[in-house]
Amino acid sequence: MIYRTLGRTGEKVGIVGLGLEHLDRKPYERTEETLNEALAHGVNLLDVFMPGEEIRGYIAKALGTRRKDVLIQGHIGASDVGKQYDISRDMPTVKKYFEELLRLFGYIDFGMLFFIDSEDDFSSVFETDFIAYAERLKKQGDIRHIGFSSHNPKMARRVVETDMVDLVLFSINPAFDMLPSAEYVFDHSDKDFGREMFRGIDPERAEFYKICEARGVGITVMKPFGAGKLLSAEHTPYAKPLTTHACIEYALSRPAVASVLPGCQTAAEMREVLAYFSATDAEKNYAEIIGSVRNDFAGNCVYCSHCLPCPSEIDIAGVHKYLDIARLDVANIPPSIRSHYASLLQNSSGECIECGSCEKRCPFGVKIIENLKEAGRLLK
Repeated sequence: MIYRTLGRTGEKVGIVGLGLEHLDRKPYERTEETLNEALAHGVNLLDVFMPGEEIRGYIAKALGTRRKDVLIQGHIGASDVGKQYDISRDMPTVKKYFEELLRLFGYIDFGMLFFIDSEDDFSSVFETDFIAYAERLKKQGDIRHIGFSSHNPKMARRVVETDMVDLVLFSINPAFDMLPSAEYVFDHSDKDFGREMFRGIDPERAEFYKICEARGVGITVMKPFGAGKLLSAEHTPYAKPLTTHACIEYALSRPAVASVLPGCQTAAEMREVLAYFSATDAEKNYAEIIGSVRNDFAGNCVYCSHCLPCPSEIDIAGVHKYLDIARLDVANIPPSIRSHYASLLQNSSGECIECGSCEKRCPFGVKIIENLKEAGRLLK
């Protein structure tokens, strides 16, 4: 397992985690074997959004004395009405379900404000006692950090800009990132992706990731495979399906992303996801596939690292990532971004020698040499 720091929380999380949603209503033995497989390979981040009493109990039982070995995202506002998931802002209901979660797990590492996708969601959380309840939980030590979940980049940005959260669970995959911001991801993951809409990575989503990085808000990723449609020859919007490894690689290449949490429901599925660590560069490749649709990628780095190897050992994708963040506000570049850039330079063997090999390999015609010079001017 490889670990990353999750934003300003300071917590070290495995770059592959586990979303437990699809174990709901499965036998206990399935929960136990899947969790055992995950933990045996260093997975330490679990998402427990499901409000059902049975699945929560199964997870707690399967963890046993290993609770201290994992970090749990537990959701505030997820309720279970008539065995159907629901979003609740009714405080007695909110408290009932979250306090049952605390009873089972003792504490929750990341208390996630559940499902903020609309103006109504935002106001019902941040203009009521809902957020005050979350802050009390943190002050009492019942949760260690406040986060939230969202599928909407516009609303997610509003939440991040309150400076009241430390992380976000966000839906990221190549198809979602190429949908216009006005499109709702569930309209496409539940049906099919509209290939004709794809024009390149949506600027609002791309900017949201950069803002999270600049503000120290970590991102954990849900729906990396687009409900399986990106892996399907029948449903993919591209010329051919992506692999699980390519989807994971794509999500991990976005700014601020610390961990990807696929929803595995068997030990075999967990092993397939964990095979990412032994996958070849070809199996992780996403650039050529997502470039198979009509797009406006030209000139924009998508952090795919096709430009490597660099004779000076420069992490070209990493430099572009921090350059893109710096460009958001060149007069107020966060010190952390300068520090991250400096660490990249320390791990390279020298400055760009302008050999041009990177630009010949770039699938999107990025002016890499010019950008490396700009990064040097802005970030040193």
